[in-house]
Amino acid sequence: MRIILASLLALLAAAAFSPASAQNRFWLVNQSGQTIESAFVSPSRLDNWGPDILGQSVLPAGQQVHVTPSASDCVLDIRVRYQGGREETKMQVNACNLTRVVFGGGGGGAGATVRGGPGGAQPGGPGATTRAAGDPSFSFVNRSGATIRELYVSLSTDTNWGRDRLGDAVLEPGNDRWVDLPANRSCTVDIKVVYMNGREQERRGLETCSRTDLPWR
Repeated sequence: MRIILASLLALLAAAAFSPASAQNRFWLVNQSGQTIESAFVSPSRLDNWGPDILGQSVLPAGQQVHVTPSASDCVLDIRVRYQGGREETKMQVNACNLTRVVFGGGGGGAGATVRGGPGGAQPGGPGATTRAAGDPSFSFVNRSGATIRELYVSLSTDTNWGRDRLGDAVLEPGNDRWVDLPANRSCTVDIKVVYMNGREQERRGLETCSRTDLPWR
């Protein structure tokens, strides 16, 4: 019995200090207008960047990737390299206090969306996030059960839908897409989606300044 108890305690201790429990995971959001061809995330205490977290993939403009650092450190350095060779670096980012790190604009503060906390969370319960007041940007989450071929989002004050937010991509059920919108103009948006079978669905006058995730069903 003592051996079993000791083993259980050891497993619990290991879990408590695992990278997953550090809550340093975040979304890396590309709002630069350029394709990111490589990205590196390293604890600030280290002198090397480690492997490219995108591997054989790239991160097109307007898309995001979920990052789970290999180390449990909260303070990270993040570097991206765009097609053409230009690099951009954010140093000493406290990922345990963030949900998103944005390159090229968007988010709250210095390109980051802050995790909700006591007295700071927006409506939506634990894990909700906060950002600058008057910012209608949000994460569009496909909960429809069908693949979305086109996504149009505009401020309710605009007179046209604008560009397809998905470009050449599609949005599978359960996936999400960050929608970057201009701040301090309107807090209500209109959304139109086109499914793979050509069916269209619209919703208008949705308030998004007080939320960061908008599930679409």
